Amino acid sequence: MLFSWRSLPPHVAVGRCASTIQASVQRFVPASGSIDSNALEQLQAFVSHASRLFVISGAGLSTESGIPDYRSEGVGLYARTDRRPMQHSEFVRSAKSRQRYWARNYVGWPQFSSHQPNPAHFSLRDWEEKGKLLWLVTQNVDALHSKAGQQRLTELHGSTHRVVCLDCGQLTPRAELQKRFAALNPGWAASAGAVAPDGDVFLEDEQVLNFTVPACDACGGVLKPEVTFFGDVVNRTTVNFVHNKLAESDAVLVAGSSLQVFSGYRFLLAASERKLPIAIVNIGPTRADHLTGIRVMFRVLTFLLNAFTLRFVSKELIGVVNVRLMLLYSTLVFLSREAFRRACLSGEGAGRNWRQVINLLWLT
Repeated sequence: MLFSWRSLPPHVAVGRCASTIQASVQRFVPASGSIDSNALEQLQAFVSHASRLFVISGAGLSTESGIPDYRSEGVGLYARTDRRPMQHSEFVRSAKSRQRYWARNYVGWPQFSSHQPNPAHFSLRDWEEKGKLLWLVTQNVDALHSKAGQQRLTELHGSTHRVVCLDCGQLTPRAELQKRFAALNPGWAASAGAVAPDGDVFLEDEQVLNFTVPACDACGGVLKPEVTFFGDVVNRTTVNFVHNKLAESDAVLVAGSSLQVFSGYRFLLAASERKLPIAIVNIGPTRADHLTGIRVMFRVLTFLLNAFTLRFVSKELIGVVNVRLMLLYSTLVFLSREAFRRACLSGEGAGRNWRQVINLLWLT
């Protein structure tokens, strides 16, 4: 099902007033098609009929939190710059490449680590709590699902919030490494521009020449983010575990991924072989479009907030009501859930309130 393409109006990030919000927070959300009420109802039925839902999430889920993806037309990293992610072989073989990577990551970390889950992340967490979601596999390395409280979760490509020693295997929180960087480089400074999906920023080569990279404090080995760099492969144990979870499921939903990387695409092939029903919600084309029975090109956030609330509105009303009113209605239902209120009003979400969350969706 295809939709006409349009430019998205500006909208508001959670936690800031409309008058003070910076456009950069949401500039990475690509243009999407208008909501089709029939497609929305079809997707709602798909989710409602599933009792052991297997979800694969991708970068399209985190663009709503201000983190860019790689491939979206016009706004993805590849569309905006000729920069490419670090290759595994380059990182392992070259001390200079590691120095450049860590210097850029050190600069980008404060901004990258400050991103917070958006309502789509909390929706998936809510599905888990209600027993709808069997397992969630994310290709993202931003830890936003973990921040949202997701428990039945596999971070397929790891997390930038953890650092591993390539020699002894010791794991260290990324925040602790940031302190070591600061202690070793007291007079070193550089400004961050746009931050990539993996927390990388662009710096000129001469800016990183004097940057000191710490070694593992346990064995003196090489430190690397616990993520699967491009050119590397996902741990076989992890892959087998995910296949086992897929075998327990009765439906597969892809949320915000083009599935261009085989590490995620393989699970769609396996689902197709098992004849599991598949639905894909992603703005752009995906590698698995030929495998799905339901293919919808609109924003993941819109779908996740509407998937369980559509049943309360008559089909006739859906046909005539303004889409923004539908989103507002969905938001009000969603905000009535105690878990989401806690996430917005306390802890890392301190200072947020329901009016700002409604602003986010009203202006979507």
